[in-house]
Amino acid sequence: MSLLTDDQKMLKETAANFLAEEGSIAKQLRHWRDINCRDGFGHGLWKQFAELGLNGICIPESHGGMGLGAVEAALVLEEIGRNLTPSPFLGSAVVGASAIQGTKHADRWYPGILSGEAVLAFAVDEGPRHAPEQTALEARRQGNGFVLSGAKQFVVQGGSADMIVTAARTTGSPGERDGLTLFAVPKDAAGLAVDNLSMVDSSKAARLAFDNVALDADAVIGEVDNGWQPLQRALNAGGAGASAELVGVASGASTMTLDYLKQRKQFGKLIGEFQALQHRAAHLYAEIEIARAAAFKAAALLDSGDERAELFVSVAKAKAATAASLAVSEGVQMHGGIGMTDEHDIALFMKREAVLGELFGDVYYHRERVAQLSGY
Repeated sequence: MSLLTDDQKMLKETAANFLAEEGSIAKQLRHWRDINCRDGFGHGLWKQFAELGLNGICIPESHGGMGLGAVEAALVLEEIGRNLTPSPFLGSAVVGASAIQGTKHADRWYPGILSGEAVLAFAVDEGPRHAPEQTALEARRQGNGFVLSGAKQFVVQGGSADMIVTAARTTGSPGERDGLTLFAVPKDAAGLAVDNLSMVDSSKAARLAFDNVALDADAVIGEVDNGWQPLQRALNAGGAGASAELVGVASGASTMTLDYLKQRKQFGKLIGEFQALQHRAAHLYAEIEIARAAAFKAAALLDSGDERAELFVSVAKAKAATAASLAVSEGVQMHGGIGMTDEHDIALFMKREAVLGELFGDVYYHRERVAQLSGY
């Protein structure tokens, strides 16, 4: 990351030191998992994020934030991935903050994000695969507001959220981009049923059932029927962020594996001296560096408003997911039998990669998007 500015280098160092100490696997992931925490993350750590100013990276200075961007968020997310730190940072401070940007909901929710008091979730997926244009959750007009009926799933931290940014269809049919509207749904909305579930990596995601959930007109985020643009803005922020976190997962797994290769002996030699394993380690290093370059290129294009940003977000997500999958697979294999046990942390990286790889679209979804956006 030699192209970082001095301020970005300082941010990266701050995040790295903070998360290695306070966001470690033993202190956070294993702790909250082993006590079967309903949230899957620590609110105390979320407030520590706030105290360091990290929650305000994507929030404008006019609202008390740092007024930075996707590149700076990626620096933090890579460290979150490296330490497998369970945190609402991606969903609240990046995706949620992006979704409500420039609306009256920013005035309502930015202060809570900045202080670490509020958690936001993002509800878009309804089927087994990521397909935002297939949104079928119905939002029909009633009086001065709307009534929502339908269901969402894979809503990360949906059971912990104070507000859920929800994509619904106000006109048109599933498959159409026109006719979508974003709503700010409070956690205690009448008719909203939340089924809070544990995912394979011990993080939490909810299934939401909307049974005639009545919302007033103020719940609309942006414009009625024109929700595709803010939806894509949030999804691009999420895709770029998840890519950076996947790079962190890959890097953390790779570092752990290289350390093991330097310690484990077989046939009287360190296994890291075996040429076959050296070749595999070198190949993995190259793949992670390419994924990191793609992730930060996507973030930089988002920050500059470049029209190629959406394309590069899909390039980054596909590449980062592929590199992370390789890293955790190689890690478990090179660790041997212990790599399949819960007592060793390498298996936890594999579980996190499995969840992140699906979030905001899997590798197949983004490969298809790259082809479409490239004119194929």
